Order: sequence, then C-alpha cells, then structure tokens
Amino acid sequence: MSNGQWYPPEWPERIRALAAGELAVAAPRRAATVMLLRDGGGGRPEVHMLRRRTTMAFAGGAYAYPGGGVDPRDEQPVRWAGPSPDAWADRLGVAAPAEAQAVVCAAVRETFEESGVLLAGPTAAGVVQDTTGDDWEADRAALVARELAFADFLDRRGLVLRSDLLGAWARWITPEFEPRRFDTWFFVAALPAGQRTRDADAADCAAEADRTVWTSPDQAAAGYDRGELLMMPPTIATLRSLEPYRSPAEALAAAGRRDLTPVLAQARLEGEQVVLSWPGHEEFTKLVPAAGAADGGSAG
Repeated sequence: MSNGQWYPPEWPERIRALAAGELAVAAPRRAATVMLLRDGGGGRPEVHMLRRRTTMAFAGGAYAYPGGGVDPRDEQPVRWAGPSPDAWADRLGVAAPAEAQAVVCAAVRETFEESGVLLAGPTAAGVVQDTTGDDWEADRAALVARELAFADFLDRRGLVLRSDLLGAWARWITPEFEPRRFDTWFFVAALPAGQRTRDADAADCAAEADRTVWTSPDQAAAGYDRGELLMMPPTIATLRSLEPYRSPAEALAAAGRRDLTPVLAQARLEGEQVVLSWPGHEEFTKLVPAAGAADGGSAG
C-alpha cells in the first residue's frame, strides 16, 4: 500500500447503495477525542496515541487518540471550572449549554478512561498530580463499565472539571454510508505535571487498544506516509495540523483560532467508478473502479 489510510472494503458497495437510495442514513452520535500533548524535547511536542486492537471490526490496527461517544449522563450537573458551558456551546456550534457540557465532559472522561490522565483538580486553579494506584484504577474501570457517572466520580473525590485545559481543534463527521456514525470534536490538551499515561494491556482482550505510544506528529505522519502506521483520515489530518507547533502551550494558544466547520466525506458515482473525497483534504480522495474491484483496504 502507498500509505496507511484505513479503508474498509465494504465501502464501495455501501456508497453505491446510498446513491441508489437503498441505504438508510444513520444519525451520527456525538463524540469527543483528545490529542494529549507533552514536551518532547528539541522543540517538538509529542502526542499520545493508541493502536486499536487488530481484532476489532472497525478500524482494527489503526492508530487513534483517546476518545469515545458522549454518555447521556455527561449532561448531569458537574463541578466545573474554566469557560462556561454557554461559551463552549458557542465554540462547538451546538444549540444548548447542556449539549456542550456533555461533549466537554466526554472529552475529559474518555481521556481518563483510556489514558489514565485526568483534566481535573481540587480547585479551579489546581490539577490532580497523580492518578495511579488501585483506588484510581477501580474508579477508572467503573467509568469504563458505565457503572459510575463522571459527575458522581468528580463529586465523590471533590474535584472540578478543568474545561480551560482543553482547546477545541477540529470536527469530523462519519460518512453517511457508514452504519455507525459519529459527530466528533477533536480537542488538544497538555499532559498535566506529575501525571503519566497508562500502558495498554495487550493481554486484556476486552480493551480497545493493545498498544500506546508517545510520538511527534511529524514522525507519526512519516510512518503513515510509508504505509507503516494505519490511520483514519481524521487522525492523520489532525496530526499534520499539529506539525507547525513547537510546544503544547503553542498548540493550545492556537486552538481558539481553529475552524470547527464539520468535515464530512462526500461520495459520487462517475459511471461505475466511486469517487470518495473529504472536502479540504484532497490527499484522501479515493477512486474505486468497478464493483468488486476495490483494493481491500488502502488508499493512495
């Protein structure tokens, strides 16, 4: 393959069915993902990435960031610091403050669930310095299992969510021909002092990730270009967008100027050929000749 673009072989058939009016379009579920950054030395920040377990049906083996879908309980009243839910509603382009709160809560909750990093503190100016230990792991596991609401977790520990530690970076919506769709906001955040990410448990078959890495955006993008690292278009696109920044602080400062217009893939038929593209991201354009002639997974 010429690069590491993840491309499911069933897409051409689904695209043709959509064009023929034979495919019902699923409503996208809201989701959030966080590009967690740390100083990597040499004027290059590093980003935390997870490799999705190869046995997973969707994007198995692809590298991604910590993240996931919004839990309905993410709208519960929560201890909060930083820009208000009203301000976040304006920034994220949603109608209600409760909706914005849910997206931000999902970003912080999923980051803790998947990386062990918690963007919260005992005060509006503080942040937790250590999230290791059996008690933290028990709470993390309860959140993953949906046995514990994030608001209850913060309340029990006397912590406030630090929304000011997040910067909204991009928004991507799963193509209309996918059966499982997500409307995903990408955020940036700096690794809090004293905290460290947890390693993936390769032996835990129930876990979504089997490997975690810290890597500079340019090195990860180069691995993708060589076909060594598998990624979905939103992942490699946001990686490339991080390359100009020399530190986590510089990226966070730039987040407020980022355009959050949603990116949604477009597909059209030209004869028997499917043309798949992501507006503003020409490198992902995919041409699929005739039915049954798809290349099975990669794109050039």
